[in-house]
Amino acid sequence: MFLRTAFLAGLSLIPAPAIAQCGGDFSSFINGLKSEAVANGHAPKTVDAFFAPIRLDQKVIKADRAQGFFKKTFIEFSQAVISKNRLDHGRNNARKYADVFDRIERDFGIQRGVLLAFWALETDYGAVQGDFNTANALVTLAHDCRRPHLFRPQVLAAIELFERGDFDPASTTGAWAGEIGQVQMLPEDILRNGVDGDGDGHVRLKTSAADALMSGAKMIKGFGWRANEPWLQEVTVPEDLDWRLTGLDHELPVDEWARRGVKAHSGELARNLKGSILLPVGRKGPAFIAYPNFHVYLKWNQSFVYVNTAAYFATRLDGAPVFDAGNPEPGLGDKEMKALQQRLAARGHDVGKIDGILGEKTREAVQKEQERLGLPADAWPTRALLDRL
Repeated sequence: MFLRTAFLAGLSLIPAPAIAQCGGDFSSFINGLKSEAVANGHAPKTVDAFFAPIRLDQKVIKADRAQGFFKKTFIEFSQAVISKNRLDHGRNNARKYADVFDRIERDFGIQRGVLLAFWALETDYGAVQGDFNTANALVTLAHDCRRPHLFRPQVLAAIELFERGDFDPASTTGAWAGEIGQVQMLPEDILRNGVDGDGDGHVRLKTSAADALMSGAKMIKGFGWRANEPWLQEVTVPEDLDWRLTGLDHELPVDEWARRGVKAHSGELARNLKGSILLPVGRKGPAFIAYPNFHVYLKWNQSFVYVNTAAYFATRLDGAPVFDAGNPEPGLGDKEMKALQQRLAARGHDVGKIDGILGEKTREAVQKEQERLGLPADAWPTRALLDRL
C-alpha cells in the first residue's frame, strides 16, 4: 500500500477553526471530538458508541514517520513494483471483471489500465489491505499535530459511515493512515464517491471489487479526468532539446513538441492535446510526455515517483512496451539530497520540508539553479550541481 492521504490537501466537512485542534490529553481530545460530532447533528448515543473502543495507536505514528519508499528514483521504484506477476494478474483481472471495466469506460471514460494500476499498487489487487484499526488510526492522526486538518474531518466522516451501517469502529481495518478497501479510500472519499457496483445495497470496498473499482473511478472522474484521453506516453527527445522547457510546470501543444524533435517511442503522439515532457531521472534517462489527464494522478497522490510509476504502469497494462532506461547520471543519496535542499532553501527557493525527497518543488528549484549556473536544466540533481552550490 502506498499512502495517498499524506499528500492530499483534503476537503473538510467542518469549519476551519474546529479542525485546528490537536494534541494534549487524549481523553480531553476525544471529548472535544464528541462535542463536535454532536454539534454536527450526530446522536449522542451514536457518538458514544463510536468512540467507546477508540485507543491511541503509537504504531500509526511510527508508520507516519517512516515513508522511505518516496526516496527511491522512478527507475528503482517502478522496477520494484511492476513485476511480471502483477502485470499478468492485472490482465487476468481485466478479463475477470470485464463487465465492471466496460461500465467504468462507458460511465466515466476511464481506461481499465488506470484503475488496474491503482488497484495493484494500493493493495496488490485487494490481497494486502492493511490490518490497522481504521478508527484508531484516524483519531490518532487527528490528535497528532502534524496534519490534523486532514484527519479530523475523516473521523467525523467515519461516524457517518458508522450510522449507515458501513463502518465498525471496533473491527474495520485498513492502511495505517485510515484508507479503507481495495483501492484505499478515506471515509470522506467513500461518502462522496462510494458506488454500489455489485447491486447488493451497500458500498463494501474491502470485499467487493466491483464496489471498489466503481468508487475509485467516480473519484478519479471527480478529480477532473477527461474521458477517453491518454495520460502518459514514452517519447524520445533530441539531445539538443531546450531542457528548460521540460517539467510539469511547462506545457506546450504536442505539435510544438513534435516540431522540436520529440517523437513517440511507440504509436503516435496525441497531436490535438497539450503536454509536458517529463524526465524522471534527467535527460539521459527515460522520457515521457504527460497529457492533461496526468495531472489527475497528482490529486490522488502528490509523490512524483509514485504518480509517474502508477501512470506508466497503467500504460503497460494497456499494452505499452517497457521503457528505455537509458544511461542516467547517478543521483544523490539521502544526506546529499537534504544538503541540496538546504542550499536551495538558503538561496530563497521554496522546497518544502527538508526531507531528502525529490518532489516537484525541489525539482523546480533544481531546474532554476541549473539554468542560472549554465548546466543542462533537466531538473535532475547531481553531485556536480551540489558541488556548484
